[in-house]
Amino acid sequence: MTEMEKSLFLEFFGDTPRFKVIDFLLENRLSDFTKTEIAKGADVSWASLFNHWNNLEKNGIVKVTRTVGRVKLYQLDESNQIVKLLKDAEMKLIEQQANAEEEKAAMKVRARKAH
Repeated sequence: MTEMEKSLFLEFFGDTPRFKVIDFLLENRLSDFTKTEIAKGADVSWASLFNHWNNLEKNGIVKVTRTVGRVKLYQLDESNQIVKLLKDAEMKLIEQQANAEEEKAAMKVRARKAH
């Protein structure tokens, strides 16, 4: 992920492996994924995912949605209070960015009218 493609969530919280995983799962909250898919989608190494995974599970950030054979699929646990706060933070960041862009556009219009 390049600097230009970085989400508002990662710009604000930082692009540490843990937040990259959370950001990926927030962006794809309607789907479930294997750990390998999460690592690839979040652009983190398997070792980084492994280092953070226990913390994410222990705090109820992720949950198993189903098991296919021996493979478990995961997604964010949207009933978890921390996940709710992270979703709210993401929405506030998007709202703030939209308001800033709207204000910037309005200032340009006012500047053109002033000339």
